[in-house]
Amino acid sequence: MPPAPRTPARLVVLVSGSGTNLQALIDASATADYGVDIVAVGADRDGIEGLARAERHGIETFVLRTAEFDDRAAWDIALAEKVASYDPGLVVLAGFMKLTGPAFLALFGGRTLNTHPALSPAFPGMHGPRDALAYGVKITGATLFVVDEGVDTGPIVAQVPVPVLEDDDESSLHERIKTSERAMLVEWVGTLARHDFHLDDRAVRLGATPTTKDPHD
Repeated sequence: MPPAPRTPARLVVLVSGSGTNLQALIDASATADYGVDIVAVGADRDGIEGLARAERHGIETFVLRTAEFDDRAAWDIALAEKVASYDPGLVVLAGFMKLTGPAFLALFGGRTLNTHPALSPAFPGMHGPRDALAYGVKITGATLFVVDEGVDTGPIVAQVPVPVLEDDDESSLHERIKTSERAMLVEWVGTLARHDFHLDDRAVRLGATPTTKDPHD
């Protein structure tokens, strides 16, 4: 008898802007064998296209603005609790412009993915394409990683190279990086959802966490 189909992984996506990566995930998740069910889209601000994209597809949305909380720690706790209410197996930060904190990572550390427009560990932070151009590298790219407490420092899931062209400026380079980044994100979110994954130190391994064998067995 063939194995029963795997239940799609419940996915929460967090956005801060136009949501082009979100749209790519929405489009992919419409395919039955992709293995993902986007159960909610959250944001840190109102009136953004990312939320509108979710609403057009009938996906539940929520907004938690940092200004509504006494401090970032309180916001982080509220974000963790709100995301947890959807019981996700995966969380994707798709252009989410806030750093998640200890409360969030306590619940979703090891299950939250983000992308960076450079080949980590090179050029972390907000200006990866600009910094790559300034340094004069000939190849840059994009990185998909598991979020940890640092800035773009988490265990690497996948990377894709993007050549730097002679006539590139920051905008043109970033646009080409984003195209490759989007394809990588869609491919690997589906792969991780269908096969599950675990961390082995800094290595991302497909499959559930191995059970420890009792030495007395």
